[in-house]
Order: sequence, then C-alpha cells, then structure tokens
Amino acid sequence: MGERAPPTASELAGGRAALSAALIYKPYWWEAAPRRSEPVTLPAEADVVIVGSGFTGLSAALTLLRRGRSVVVLERGVPGFGASTRNGGQIGSGNQKFRVKRLVALRGRSKAEALLREGVRMLDYIAELVSTEKIDCHFTRCGRLRAAVRPEHYEAMARDMDDLREIAGVESFMVPRAEQRNEIGSDVFFGGSVLPGDASLHPGLYHAGLMQRIEDAGGRIAGNAPAEAISARRPGFSVKTPLGEIKCRDVLIATNGYTDGIVPELGRRIVPIGSGLIATGEIPEAMFSGLLPKNRVYGNTNRVFYYFRVAPGERRLIWGGRVGRRADSASPGAFRHLARDMLHVFPGITDVPVTHAWDGLIGYTYDEVPHLGRTAAGVHYAIGYCGTGVSRATYFGHKIALQIVGSSEGRTAFDDLAFPSFPAHPIAKRAVPVVETWYRLRDVTNL
Repeated sequence: MGERAPPTASELAGGRAALSAALIYKPYWWEAAPRRSEPVTLPAEADVVIVGSGFTGLSAALTLLRRGRSVVVLERGVPGFGASTRNGGQIGSGNQKFRVKRLVALRGRSKAEALLREGVRMLDYIAELVSTEKIDCHFTRCGRLRAAVRPEHYEAMARDMDDLREIAGVESFMVPRAEQRNEIGSDVFFGGSVLPGDASLHPGLYHAGLMQRIEDAGGRIAGNAPAEAISARRPGFSVKTPLGEIKCRDVLIATNGYTDGIVPELGRRIVPIGSGLIATGEIPEAMFSGLLPKNRVYGNTNRVFYYFRVAPGERRLIWGGRVGRRADSASPGAFRHLARDMLHVFPGITDVPVTHAWDGLIGYTYDEVPHLGRTAAGVHYAIGYCGTGVSRATYFGHKIALQIVGSSEGRTAFDDLAFPSFPAHPIAKRAVPVVETWYRLRDVTNL
C-alpha cells in the first residue's frame, strides 16, 4: 500500500476527506520549532512563580530576570503547548474589537484615546523586543488588509479609519473594490482598509526564542508541572506542584484561554472560545503569485471572521477562524468550514492539499477588553486578550512584571478598568456555540 495522501482543499471543504487521510493534527509552526520539555528540578524558593508558559508568562519572566528577580515558569503540559504557538502569527495594535466611535461611547474620549495609543505601543514594543533580544522569528511589518464582506462595511471602515487617525494618529488607507486586485487575488470582497504598520511573525520560533533567552538568563521553565494550589503565607505564597512546593514572594497567573479555577475570581472572568487553523501544502508558483501579491496579513468584516496569511518563506496559506460546535479536533469535520471559507475566497486552489489542522483556546472577557492587575489576595494576573493576543500578551507580560517589581514604568491605561465577571459563568461557557451559530446566520443574512 502507498502512503496516505493529505486531503485536497475541495475534499476537506466538501466533507469528503477520509478519517484516514494524512492530515497532521498539530500546529504547522511546530515543524520549525518542535515543542520540548526537559526534566527540571524546581527550587524550594523563587522571587516569582508564573503560571502559564505562553507569550504573557515568557515576556513577564524575561522582564523580571532582566530586573534581577529569580523566576520559575510552570506549565501544565509541554511549554508553549497552548494558544501562543497555535495562533496565526498576525500582530496588530490590539484594538480591533471596537470601532473608535463605539469605544468613545463606552469609555469616553480621553480614556478611548489612551487605550488606542497604548495599543499602538503594544505593536511597537514587540518589534523592539524581537530586535533587542535578536529573536529570529520572521518578524516583519507587512501591513494588514481587512476586506469588506459587504459594501456598507467598506464605508463604515473608511469612517472608522478616519476616526482612528484623528484620535490615535494611526495611519491607514482605503482600497476600493476596483483596485483590490492589487492587494488580493479575489473578487468576493468590496474593497478594504490597510493598516501598513501591522506585522506578522512565526509564533513557534518567537516562543522558542523567548524560552531560550529566559534559560540563558537563569530562569526555569517547568513543563508537565501544573500549579495545583496557591496558598498565602507570610510573606508571599506557596505554590503546590506535582514536582514539589515552591515558596515565592509573588505569583502571576498568565493562562488566558486556559485559565481554570485555581484562582476562582479569575476563572469566573474568562470564557474559553475555540479557534481553528489549517495549513495548505506548497501551492504552485504560477497559481500562488497572484493570490496575495503584497504578502500582508488578512482578515474580513464578518462577525464570525476568518483570517489568513502566507507561511514565512513558503508558498503555503495559513487559514484560521472560530470553532463553534466543536467536533473531534482530530477529525477532518472539525476543520471543514475553514477549507470552505478558503475556497470561497480562492476558488482556484481546490486541488491544493491541506497538510495541517489544529485548534486552540482564546480567552474572552465579558467586556472584550484585556485585563491586568492583582486580586484581593495579592495574586497578579494578565489575561483576556480576546483573539488579539500576540501583541497584547507580550506587552501585558512586560507591564505586569514591572508592576510586580514596583516600577512606575508598569503603569498602563488599562490599570483602572473594572474586570467584570460573566453573569452565570457556567451557562456562558455552554452558550458559546449557540451564540456563534447565531452570528454566522447574521453574517449570511445581514441581520
């Protein structure tokens, strides 16, 4: 018998991909940066214990180490197993959740301006960090095209981009439908907006680079070492793990979409939402050259949106979107809708194979704003990035670390925001697929 072949895009989209097809159910990013977990002996004491080894935890650890603190990072599974190495590697300012006028209505003009301008600093900070720490992760300021699904979306975006320029000084330009072929080889959209300062990177290599810098600086990252309990003691805390107990001055929860009940008041404030991605095989050059001529990162204006980009240095598409009623994440059916959306935009790639499929959890807050701070018991946290986690997590990790060491540089415009719980949190978690189905229906019917 010959080797099994991966399904083509049309086979996956049409539900014709056999369960035995050679689809790799792990992030494409792990090919260049395999996850590793080496045995670690935990110290009896540390200045700071960080729970979670994603971008938040690693960014915080690096800042703390550079400030002379001893740090242990605890991870339930293999370091980087969660969303930080499962995302699309798109980097924006972190302010895509609200139109400017809506944000002003919710927060007032002064606070809206502060939040928007700090969002721009998030993007700049990750660029500075990658450069300063010399992390080779294909970081590039490629720009972002957000494509309008309906004509009225284009007009609304144009007004929003004007407001964003006025309030936060963010430059952008509009691309009318007559010119969109200069940006994307598809006719299904009605123009779009371009934010030229947005960026991309290889999340697997970025995570691996952060881990290496932490280890070089003397930090410890312990995989397969979940925090089982956090107890207050004088002074500080005691963190129980399967590998032993650690006494520490401070604890940071940096678990985002994987936040559990170890700190109940945080667990009630986060709802995990599934996100799925697929990666194609190499696309023939003659076909590939016209798909994404500017090699930007891309998204659309649907309520349940999808996003896509080119894999660094290859002719592969990385395509992502929400996962609603999650089927078995190790079966083709869980990713059928992603292939269907991809072929709607690029119908000419029906015979291109889909080689990888994976999912992860996004951490959503009730107010759709990220939060950092300290609980009543003194446990620090930085969580709730609502799907724009690369820049937000890196920046919030850095800022919460500065707050832990008592530096005034740790102040942010987010510090005084109330962190609301989800009403009836268990019901909210179960309602996610229903709400998502309703949003998909509204996208189709324009309700």
